[in-house]
Amino acid sequence: MTMLDRRLHAYRPDLAEAGLEGRVEALRFVAGTPARVAVPVVGLRPAPDLAKGIDTELLFGEDVTVFDRADGWCWVKAASDGYVGYLPETALSDARAEPTHIVTVQRTFLYLEAELRKPYKSILSMGSRVRIVGETETRGNRYAMLEDGTAIFAKLVQPIGAGDGGDYVDVATRFLETPYLWGGRSGLGIDCSGLVQLSMLMTGRSAQRDTDMQSATLGEPIDRSELRRGDFVFWKGHVAVLEDPETIIHANGHTMTVARENFEDAVKRIGWLYEQPTGYRRLVT
Repeated sequence: MTMLDRRLHAYRPDLAEAGLEGRVEALRFVAGTPARVAVPVVGLRPAPDLAKGIDTELLFGEDVTVFDRADGWCWVKAASDGYVGYLPETALSDARAEPTHIVTVQRTFLYLEAELRKPYKSILSMGSRVRIVGETETRGNRYAMLEDGTAIFAKLVQPIGAGDGGDYVDVATRFLETPYLWGGRSGLGIDCSGLVQLSMLMTGRSAQRDTDMQSATLGEPIDRSELRRGDFVFWKGHVAVLEDPETIIHANGHTMTVARENFEDAVKRIGWLYEQPTGYRRLVT
């Protein structure tokens, strides 16, 4: 049987997703059941063990398919990018009515009620999806109301799809000085490929999760001499987006933040660890 990428294909000796029947060996094949992330951010891990580092993160309101539940863990596949892994069962709820809006700022508060002076329930990252059932005004501030009575500033969310076709470089700049987090994919902490993926998602575009996936599938290869705003530069294990031909934006372990850096300076600095860039790519329009 063919060996597939465990990050994108759900298969174990005892169980596999139904679509892999005939391609992998497993005792059982299942279609899985739908669920939705019910916590602000949750790490997706390669094994059901909190001591394992995270591969990526899922955000509030994102959908998954659950293939297995055991010992407080769920084995899932993310709807947004097909990433497979384990997360705590307590992070999920049943997938019911569809979310209507998406958070558009780096991070914001979800309040227990429509009043900014009252306690907040949680912090939501850009990209979080919520179901808005109405609006109200308190002390001159407009709040969007969720089904459970919690509230979020109305100007900080927009209908899902309203930002499609926007400038993903502009989105990336909103994350400047956000802490670097390996596997991070939120306004609380993010890594290089997570920054690219989330910026693309906010403008209605899709991108796979990890650097090696992006370097093989994102747009088309171009020459270094052609670089312009919006292009991507790849190193082995790293990616940056061009703000202009001389400047990159990237989440990096040097500053431990999302930072703006001169491209040529970055090439020299990164070279000792990751060697020279492995490629350059541009989205097809």
